[in-house]
Amino acid sequence: MGVLSDINDMAPELTAIRRRIHAHPETGFEEHATAALVAEVLTGLGLEVTTGIGRTGVVGTLQGRGGPGRRIGLRADMDALPIVEANHFDHVSTRSGKMHACGHDGHTAMLLGAAKSLAADPDFAGTVDFIFQPAEEGLGGGAAMIADGLFDRFPCDEVYGLHNMPDVPKGTFAIRAGPMMAASDSFEIEVRGKGGHAAWPHSTLDPVSGAAQIVVALQTIVSRNVAPLDAAVVSVTVLKAGTAFNVVPDTALIGGTFRSLTRETRKLLRERIEQTARGVAQGLGLTIDWRHHEIMPATINHARQTATAIAAAAEVVGAANVRTDIAASMGSEDFGYMLEERPGAYIFIGQGDGGAASVMIHNPSYDFNDAILPVGASYWVRLARLALEDRRNG
Repeated sequence: MGVLSDINDMAPELTAIRRRIHAHPETGFEEHATAALVAEVLTGLGLEVTTGIGRTGVVGTLQGRGGPGRRIGLRADMDALPIVEANHFDHVSTRSGKMHACGHDGHTAMLLGAAKSLAADPDFAGTVDFIFQPAEEGLGGGAAMIADGLFDRFPCDEVYGLHNMPDVPKGTFAIRAGPMMAASDSFEIEVRGKGGHAAWPHSTLDPVSGAAQIVVALQTIVSRNVAPLDAAVVSVTVLKAGTAFNVVPDTALIGGTFRSLTRETRKLLRERIEQTARGVAQGLGLTIDWRHHEIMPATINHARQTATAIAAAAEVVGAANVRTDIAASMGSEDFGYMLEERPGAYIFIGQGDGGAASVMIHNPSYDFNDAILPVGASYWVRLARLALEDRRNG
């Protein structure tokens, strides 16, 4: 029970790696230096290393000395965000406008620590693929790796992911079977009318008032179309129109996001947003151009693999510190692409301490909590060993 002794000993090394990555952030599909560092570490451990998967992805493969067996994938993301960092510590970002504001630097360091521990004592049957993914932050890095043959070249039986959470206390994990995080979609609605002088609105077809009515109508989609026990979100986040106070413009633009936990609800939201916008516009003599983009699928944990993840986390922090009653998050994570291809599970590792480590992700004052590096690395090792055991997974 607890943090593995060899991983506890490597805590200073993992901290140094994490802070090096933090100081040199790279955004999606630009993780060349980060990928080179990962490949260098994995090669030094004696793993078979493959680079350039999904452009800048890296996979390190470790064969157990026990011979053939199951094959599992453990995934960490590597990319930073286009955010100006507000911190002032020694490892602050050295690249203006780029920052590890989501903790992917810590995820990478934890998985490298697990690779080092397992490589030093590979007393298991089977294979572990350490998957370091680019471009998780909305650019489809997981999909890019899959399209590049990730699971054809590395035919994992199962795949697992992990993310730090500042609002989950340090020393705890949180997970649930079924939907863990929501699918993410974006939409744009261009409302077209006929502009003119604002003093004579009767001679125009006003897209501004039409856009306003569409925005109000969109607010009823979830409350009047989605079952009360199903979770969904429709948020309008963009509203643009006009450049002068005395001119009715020809067009107005509405943009936003919608989130869902099931394929059925995702389809329903897409259809109802478009139908609502067209219906309101038609009633006002306006037309619309509709654009929709699927960003990420829902992250849906598989029951058996979730049980394995719970057991592994309990071995590290104790069963009482593994929460399994959490609600699904309406945030999104492109690990969902991998869970559509292979059974697996995604878990939150707590890093909150009530102070600086509790600053939420995607905030310019966020920083990964180095104190949990040994906890996360130990979880990965225990998970790998449990998942490779035939008696647990069949």
